[in-house]
Amino acid sequence: MSASTAGATAPVRRALAGLRWYARQLSGEAKWDDYLAACERRGEEPMTRRAFERHRDQHRERSTQGRCC
Repeated sequence: MSASTAGATAPVRRALAGLRWYARQLSGEAKWDDYLAACERRGEEPMTRRAFERHRDQHRERSTQGRCC
């Protein structure tokens, strides 16, 4: 890869990385990764992905707000 080609692909790579980050935040994938990292720091056994998602859903249902903001 020449220097001019590498310089031209850098903005595209940055844009794709930003898009990937946004998609992971939107889908909740990043929350799972954060949870696994926290369990590792604390030395805890993490729950399964299915149990984690169920727990998140239950928490969202219990903590609904009756207002817009």
